Amino acid sequence: MHGWLALVGLVLIPQQAFWDLDLYRYWMWLGLNQGEWPVLSGSWVYPAGAIIPMLAAAVGGAGGGSAYAAVWALMITVLDAVAVAFLMHTRRPDRPQGPPTTIGAWWWLAFLVLLGPVAMGRLDAVIAPVVVVALSIALNHPRITSALLTAAAWVKVAPGALLIALFVAVRRPWRSVVVPAAIVSVVVVGTVAALGGLPHVASFLTEQEERGLQIESPGATPWLVAGLFSTSITRYLNQPIVTWEIKGPGTQGAADVLSALFFLALGAAALLLWWRREQLGARMWSGGIARTELLVRGAMLLTLAMLVFNKVGSPQYIGWLAPPVAVALALRLPGWRTTAWLTLGTAAATQIVFPWFYSQVVSGGPGVTLTLAARNVALVVLLVHTVVALVRPLPPDDQPDALRRQERITSASPAA
Repeated sequence: MHGWLALVGLVLIPQQAFWDLDLYRYWMWLGLNQGEWPVLSGSWVYPAGAIIPMLAAAVGGAGGGSAYAAVWALMITVLDAVAVAFLMHTRRPDRPQGPPTTIGAWWWLAFLVLLGPVAMGRLDAVIAPVVVVALSIALNHPRITSALLTAAAWVKVAPGALLIALFVAVRRPWRSVVVPAAIVSVVVVGTVAALGGLPHVASFLTEQEERGLQIESPGATPWLVAGLFSTSITRYLNQPIVTWEIKGPGTQGAADVLSALFFLALGAAALLLWWRREQLGARMWSGGIARTELLVRGAMLLTLAMLVFNKVGSPQYIGWLAPPVAVALALRLPGWRTTAWLTLGTAAATQIVFPWFYSQVVSGGPGVTLTLAARNVALVVLLVHTVVALVRPLPPDDQPDALRRQERITSASPAA
């Protein structure tokens, strides 16, 4: 499966699919040959930790015509293989002796193929398997999970939001979540400061302010569809950040509103998760699936909030959806079938939009435009479905196997 992704990105349509890798290679060439490193020499759109995977791929060379992209593809294949290994050995906490299932691993691979080469040729492909590993071990090793999610957030910001779900799902959140996250952040910031880049260490937070309403974002959907019939709506290339955006009556206001709603949505998600924790009460710590479900479904909720209420909607962001679903399936958590199928559908629709028919998106082709709109509607449906799943009662079998066996014995006894 990864061989197919590499073939598409390296051979069939490299300019469309793996264009970002050429940018990564160029940044590393500047650093290695001219000493101009991102963050250290100036502001950068990514957190400082993104240098590490970009530099690792420079083993294949950083010059034009080098094997940089091939080494990157190999690196992503290895990382995804590690994620598959964890998915194949993940068990539910209430059934630790039960046989593992391969459904989570197969679903993960199917998702990657349906998402297409963007699942390999972007920085997000580095963090997705890290999040899979982190969620797989979260409740047994929350400190390691916190460190992994924080390290991933210093590569691409999104995994940092999942720390909220982890905070809610553990007994001692300050010691198990906040302290490890703080230690990792201190190490990263201290390293950047020692290398002279402290003034730019947070530049990734401000570099996004110049963005408008990106054409693929869910918030752009009304204008995207209206643009099929109205000449007042245009699609244009934001040259400084090489992103296609949409412009028309109200689009700048929508972008500004989404910038505020993004953080409000994360805050609302955090409050919902905390309410759920309090509502579950003793069931959170009974040894059943309540805590696991809260963690994984909470991770899905936070991910969807970042996607739906985001003025930026790059295709690779859809890859953020996969880790919670894959881990939920590997854990055999009930009630995830609809989420799993809808997520696969969003991946397939995203690949149709990018890279295969992206030129029709920017030129206003009706078929691909409506496919993109349907994908965005599916994201909203997923968000609503996830909220509903979090507020409805858990299934009655949320008990450890040993407790269920004891209850059956008790009910079968004459005294009962």
